[in-house]
Amino acid sequence: MSIIIKSDREIAAMRRAGRIVATILGVLTGQVRPGMKTGELDIITARELDRLGAKPSFKGYHGFPANLCVSVNSEVVHGIPGERVLNEGDIVSLDFGAIFMGFQGDAAVTVGVGEISPQARQLIATTEATLKAGIAAAHPTARLGDISAAIQDCAESRGFSVVREYAGHGIGREMHEEPQIPNFGLPGTGPQLKKGMVLALEPMVNAGDWHTRLGDDHWTVYTADGSLSAHFEHTIAIADGEPEVLTIV
Repeated sequence: MSIIIKSDREIAAMRRAGRIVATILGVLTGQVRPGMKTGELDIITARELDRLGAKPSFKGYHGFPANLCVSVNSEVVHGIPGERVLNEGDIVSLDFGAIFMGFQGDAAVTVGVGEISPQARQLIATTEATLKAGIAAAHPTARLGDISAAIQDCAESRGFSVVREYAGHGIGREMHEEPQIPNFGLPGTGPQLKKGMVLALEPMVNAGDWHTRLGDDHWTVYTADGSLSAHFEHTIAIADGEPEVLTIV
C-alpha cells in the first residue's frame, strides 16, 4: 500500500479545492425542494463550477455522465441525476467532487425534502455523527482501523448498519488514492496515520441491513432490502493534533 504524504503547499491547494466543493454543496442543499427534478441539481452544479473556475471530478470518470451524484431514499451512492422528481418526505444524498489547479476535493451531505419521517431524521443525524466520530479518531497516534471502528461503533450503537462494499479513500491529484478506508473494522489495525495524509472519509449508513445491490444502470447502488440510506463525507488532512477538515467554507 503506497500512501501519499502531501506537502504543506499541496494541502494548501487542496484546501482551495475543498472550499469550492463546500460552497457548491451549500448552494445545492439550499435548492432541494419538492417538485424539482434531480437533473436540475446537476445544472446548478455545472453553473457553479463555471463561476468558480473549477472542473468536476465525477463527470467522465469511468464514463459517469453527471457532475454530481444524487441518491434518493434507498439509493446509497452513485445515483445519476435526471428526470426523477423529488417528493415531500424523500431524503437526498448529494456527493460531489471538484478539481482546482490539479487538486481534488470530495464531500457529501444528506438532506430531507420538506418534512421527513422520524426514522429518516434519526438516520441522517446518525450518519453525520459517524463522520464526526471518524474525523475525531484521525490523528497521528492512531491507525486506519481506529477511524473505521469509530464509524462502525457510532452507527451500530444507534441501531443502524454501515455499508461494507464501498469505502472512503485517499485523495490528492487523483480522486481515489490509497488507502481505502472501510466504514467498519477493528481499532489498532491497519497503517499508522501520518501528518500529511489527506483522506476522504465517507460513511454510508442504512436503516436496515448493510448489504447493497447494483442497479440496472450499472452505477446506482441500492440497499438490498429497500431501506433508507444516508451518506456524509469530508476531505481531511492529518495534522499534528486535530485533523483539518478541508471541505468547509
